[in-house]
Amino acid sequence: MIAHIMQWLFPCFLSPKQDRVCFHVTCILHWLSRFVLAGIFLYSGYLKWESPLIFEAVLYTYDLFPQTLIPLIVRYFPWAEMVLGLALLVGFRHGVRYLAAASALLLLFFIVILSITYLRGIDADCGCFGPGDPISPRTLVRDGLMLIPALYLLFAGPLIRRRLENANRAS
Repeated sequence: MIAHIMQWLFPCFLSPKQDRVCFHVTCILHWLSRFVLAGIFLYSGYLKWESPLIFEAVLYTYDLFPQTLIPLIVRYFPWAEMVLGLALLVGFRHGVRYLAAASALLLLFFIVILSITYLRGIDADCGCFGPGDPISPRTLVRDGLMLIPALYLLFAGPLIRRRLENANRAS
């Protein structure tokens, strides 16, 4: 029973024979990417949820959203980020790719919003991880780097599944 739970939670660390542990680099990168993205979304969602007035002020300074929608965004968006982070953390066996696609789209959305705001010359905070982080090329690069684990999960998922299936057949 414990072996089945462990194989479901950590399929890349247990061999099909269950008498030895094996490590697959692609699978370790898969789990690392999931944990990094989950941490990012949980942390940033929590910070936005914890201080909604600051998040609301940041959204008003972007001058991109209709002012009637900003209170709704402030109320529900942090929860969406935290749910996405929790789902990435828990992981669903075949749903990680969809979660990765959602993460990649969300991060691309952030990058576009920050880029538009920066190129318009608006002096605003990023709002990603609390106040005091003005939008600059550094924040754009940081958000771009956060996109890497999401893209890895999105495009490397089928490769990992094929390798695990081939390893199971070979054993």
